Amino acid sequence: MQAVAVVSGISIVIPNYNGRYLLEQTLPSIFGAAKDAALPFEIIICDDCSSDDSVSFLQKEYPGIRLLINEVNKGFSPTINTGIFNAQYSHVLLLNSDVKLTPNYFNGLLRYFERADTFGVMGKIIGWEDDKIQDGGKYPSFHGLKIKTSGNYIPVHKEQGQWLYSMYLSGANAFVDRQKLLLLGGFDELFAPFYVEDFELSLRAWRMGWKCYYDDFSVCRHKLSVSINSSNKKKSIQVVYNRNKMYLHAIHLNAFKRFQWFIQLGFESLAHLFMLRWGWLKSLQLFTRNYSRVIESRKKLFKAAGERKLLTVKEVVNTVRNSVDKKEITRF
Repeated sequence: MQAVAVVSGISIVIPNYNGRYLLEQTLPSIFGAAKDAALPFEIIICDDCSSDDSVSFLQKEYPGIRLLINEVNKGFSPTINTGIFNAQYSHVLLLNSDVKLTPNYFNGLLRYFERADTFGVMGKIIGWEDDKIQDGGKYPSFHGLKIKTSGNYIPVHKEQGQWLYSMYLSGANAFVDRQKLLLLGGFDELFAPFYVEDFELSLRAWRMGWKCYYDDFSVCRHKLSVSINSSNKKKSIQVVYNRNKMYLHAIHLNAFKRFQWFIQLGFESLAHLFMLRWGWLKSLQLFTRNYSRVIESRKKLFKAAGERKLLTVKEVVNTVRNSVDKKEITRF
């Protein structure tokens, strides 16, 4: 019988790139929540070759923080993996630099790890200065064979002690069993510099038979990023996002579903070509160029599973839906 995971300490891992002014505002709340948990803790900040004064600020104002510095800019997955691999405690909170924790953030989260098959749990994300809900539990859905990654839900009835599944744990605040995280190899660095890597990691966990949860009472505040003024920057971000969605499907769909998805992708690409949407075709080019790495990611997942039978994407989706749909929820 698998032993129950015990939270013996918390490693808070924060990737940072030019976030000095954010860290100045978020770190006091993070220290406060960690102390309130009454467990040993450490804070690790992984700096992704910032060009602002993040490093000197942290060295001067927070000498107790473990500071890991990239010599070159690597993107989210490689940067946060550095913190995960260097963490010393049993559980890690993966946290964005633009997130503040409420004082009792950890109080309701420790119970989830009394169940041996828990991978992790995320809390509710609300506005920086208001209570508008930005992220709740993640609700799974499809568009044809395409997995949608944007659905949220919250329960209508707020009850302490609920067990609510989440399709994935947001990279903005995910409290995770480090041993399971290491078994999976952390975030897949194929997805660098950003986007979809949190969904993909959680899907790997689900397929291994582990559970991802959403807690409606653990709350953090997120500062929405300022709007991107450059249309070229928006387009380049969309190229990466579309490429990474392609990676997600090619890694996780089984052979028959993957074949069907490739047909759907072909027709979709023809439509984009007809409409002269060159960004999509750039995403497709990047995807095909790196397809050997997609195959490697699939192999790593099967190696991590060992004798364990991996769940299919459809089985995972049905598990989450069947649990959530038995409750009154609001989707958004």
